[in-house]
Amino acid sequence: MPHSGVVDAAAKGVKLGGGALMVRRVASGKLLSASSHLLFRATILATLCLVCLFTVHYPSLLSHSFHLSSGAAANGAHRAASRSSHRSLLGSSSSVAYGGAAWEKEVRRSAAPRRDGGLSVLVTGAAGFVGTHCSLALRARGDGVVGLDNFNSYYDPSLKRARQRLLASRGVAVLDADINDAALLERLFDAARFTHVLHLAAQAGVRYAMRAPQTYVASNVAGLVSVFEVAAKHADPQPAIVWASSSSVYGLNTDAPFSEEHRTDQPASLYAATKKAGEAIAHAYNHIYGLSITGLRFFTVYGPWGRPDMAYFSFARSIVAGEPITLFRTADGADARRDFTYIDDVVKGCLGALDTAGKSTGTKSGKKRGPAPLRVYNLGNTSPVPVTRMVAILEKLLGKKANKRVVTMPSNGDVPFTHANVSHAARDFGYRPATSLDAGLRRFVDWFVHYYKLDTAKIAKGAAAGKPAKRKSMAMSAAS
Repeated sequence: MPHSGVVDAAAKGVKLGGGALMVRRVASGKLLSASSHLLFRATILATLCLVCLFTVHYPSLLSHSFHLSSGAAANGAHRAASRSSHRSLLGSSSSVAYGGAAWEKEVRRSAAPRRDGGLSVLVTGAAGFVGTHCSLALRARGDGVVGLDNFNSYYDPSLKRARQRLLASRGVAVLDADINDAALLERLFDAARFTHVLHLAAQAGVRYAMRAPQTYVASNVAGLVSVFEVAAKHADPQPAIVWASSSSVYGLNTDAPFSEEHRTDQPASLYAATKKAGEAIAHAYNHIYGLSITGLRFFTVYGPWGRPDMAYFSFARSIVAGEPITLFRTADGADARRDFTYIDDVVKGCLGALDTAGKSTGTKSGKKRGPAPLRVYNLGNTSPVPVTRMVAILEKLLGKKANKRVVTMPSNGDVPFTHANVSHAARDFGYRPATSLDAGLRRFVDWFVHYYKLDTAKIAKGAAAGKPAKRKSMAMSAAS
């Protein structure tokens, strides 16, 4: 088709030569080509804008593709997981936000007690180590349980997913969501009348806080406030809350055994400081809003389905793989000692605290009918053991010697020893730890060997021959 200028000229009786006509046709072709390029670029730009908008509104769909191999990657993935607030029920990868009739029906089903007088408990951090065991124990005795977990990548998320599948097989729904999502928490309390909250979600680890401090503030401080806010101002009636503090709050305290009356104003790590801040925040919400709040100071919890970042777990992996382990000694040459507490004993303490929590006294209108319980308890084993003794037990159970590297304890937040006085918990809800370190580690190793599908005979044979185990044997392949 001729250019519009050619048409106009012909209409006016202007005679154009062949050369001029060719120039016009070439110009027309260039103009069309330029227009096509411009349209193509505009289309690409629009597509990129749509992708950016999609990423902002639905980050959870992209977060499944991230896997961590370093501390920096862990921090980035954790932040991505924390921003992902719109998660669908039971960890589905669907982009459908929480809510709706089917969602509410599933929440109510999981929250409904199966025994007369049973509790209805919202467990945060339900796919975590302590959260999984507590949820199983509550369900086994007939209580209603709904779990919540954001499945962040502080340690291997596949272990958390395996725990989630275990809970699902027992009828416990675990929602893939974050405690800082206030809208989700409100929907949960609209869907079910929870009598209790067992708040275990937190960013754990002492040394990791030096690399990713903001994650501790976001989870252990802001997340705790988020839970208290919905319980105080939205839930009707208000639930009683039991939450995980930490033995780390004792910090530089040297009086032993550690008692709830001892000072906790000298934290040795940021992790400890966030837990101490949580205890102060709990006091404020109890005083102002009448929330019944119980804090539990856990002492080095270990056992099956444990956390891979804990010493006993990482030591077991390193022993099997033939890799060195690092043991700390104090400046005066003494071994570090820990009050190792087996998971079953801690679960009994958590359930005892829930059963004796007492009622909250506030209302949605903000009026408090009277004082509500505010408590804090140590949950420990009362028998500190040198870490070297723990390693010796693992060596015997795994049939292989550890390659030990002994160094002086750095000033990175670790403390030389922990030792729990549990007399208050014993008095108020009969807490009595009953599992020795030998027995507890034997149960852990039995699970560890089964979960990672290890051949202990080959491990022992390789150790006798002086051959390191193949690293691939430690692949995270769950045998759930």
